Amino acid sequence: MKRLSVLVEGESEEEFVRELLAPHFYQLGFAEVSAKLLGNARARSRRGGITKWSRAQRDILHRLKGDPGVYVTTFVDYYALPQGDKGGWPGRDAAGKLPFAAKASTVEEAVADAITKQMNGKMATGRFVPFVMMHEFEALLFSDCQRFAEGIYAPELQPAFQEVRDQFNSPEEINDHWKTAPSRRILTISPSYKKVLLGNLAALNIGLDRMKEQCAHFAGWIEKLESLEEIPGS
Repeated sequence: MKRLSVLVEGESEEEFVRELLAPHFYQLGFAEVSAKLLGNARARSRRGGITKWSRAQRDILHRLKGDPGVYVTTFVDYYALPQGDKGGWPGRDAAGKLPFAAKASTVEEAVADAITKQMNGKMATGRFVPFVMMHEFEALLFSDCQRFAEGIYAPELQPAFQEVRDQFNSPEEINDHWKTAPSRRILTISPSYKKVLLGNLAALNIGLDRMKEQCAHFAGWIEKLESLEEIPGS
């Protein structure tokens, strides 16, 4: 039976996996879908970013080597990934110089190459499927602004959310500065917004199908996971 381990950036993504992704993949015959925070995120003093690559790599390798019968994927925010020589994620510096459409995939490919090398090329059956979100979990909520507003019990906010959405070709593009990241735009409109609780209530109300319609990179990840085959001997 197919099993999937999702290594996530924060508690919102962790809840998203449990509430939306797990039920979806269980319906497709997966036996287990779990979420785990990368780098002990709950203990981080700085909540707004993800762990350095050396720690993330250790977590990924530990999961792959410790359980040969599980698929491993990531769910992290491109915008928050560490850069530079100290702790920077593979491909992150190079991606910063590329067009929007190539940024996330560049990091994903570099991360996959780094893990494969650490596994001595023995990445049996392609068990590692990295995913880098552009830019934040909250971007997905702009896939349907009416359902978003209704999901957080504030239908009157739909026009304000829609005004943000209409400025971009895709919800995945909503970010041009740390002050205007999706979560900060939401807080400007709704100061009482609580990321983990309300964000996932909205996500449940919107649903995966609508997110996939609006967010091509996210859809590609989900479809890749949907197509995974059972690992021989698992």
